[in-house]
Amino acid sequence: MKTWSAVGLLLVVLTIAGCATQSASDEFKAATSTTGTESDQQARARIHTELASGYYGLGNIGVALEEANEALRVDPNYGPAHNVAGLVYARLKENRLAQQSFERALSINPLDSDANNNYGLFLCENHREKEAIKYFLAALRNPLYQNPDRSYVNAGVCARRSGDIAAAEDYFKSALKVRPIQPQAFYQLADLEYLRGNFAEAKNYLGQLSKVSRANAEVLWLGVRVAHKLGDRNSEASYALQLRKNYPNSKEARALSAGQYE
Repeated sequence: MKTWSAVGLLLVVLTIAGCATQSASDEFKAATSTTGTESDQQARARIHTELASGYYGLGNIGVALEEANEALRVDPNYGPAHNVAGLVYARLKENRLAQQSFERALSINPLDSDANNNYGLFLCENHREKEAIKYFLAALRNPLYQNPDRSYVNAGVCARRSGDIAAAEDYFKSALKVRPIQPQAFYQLADLEYLRGNFAEAKNYLGQLSKVSRANAEVLWLGVRVAHKLGDRNSEASYALQLRKNYPNSKEARALSAGQYE
């Protein structure tokens, strides 16, 4: 799962080692609103871009691409349309076209936080972590950015993927400073503490996560392992029951049945 931002359309954070605490459809938000000063050309481009965003979020990639291209036919300099085109091309694994689209969006508006965030995700997924983090931080430099917690989490995941655990932890904690109920940040911090052997601290983060988000298979499996390490058999049994009941076909449930805790 990923935190792609398509003209205000926000999808859940990209994951490392299987962190996903919500479904992608949980995070839909309206596309950018008009300022009242746009031209007719810009208005038409915006409408097609909003349609492209919606279709992209629904997984209808072909129509999303058609709408993005129509927006660019109407106004080739409409940055958000290039951003959405980048998302679509990234989904289609057309990496050259995706990169061109994101770079075009940012050449039009370097402060476009959605485009910076999305380009960062694209780069991180293509093993260009150091470049990616620069774009997440660029997204955060925009004082009008409404979802800085997501770029902090994305930067943390990308830093963790590159092996910079200290930086990853700082980014996750920064996400919680700007949004104290950020579920992905809680999960990532719990997972890091588990890997360090700080099981009580991992349990604390999982407890905070449970207050703000419904646990998925990854969270429940981490809960099982943390409780197992702490010798808390009641909590271990509770997590295990939920995992078997709610996600019986998951890889985590299979690992539990096989007793493969590590």
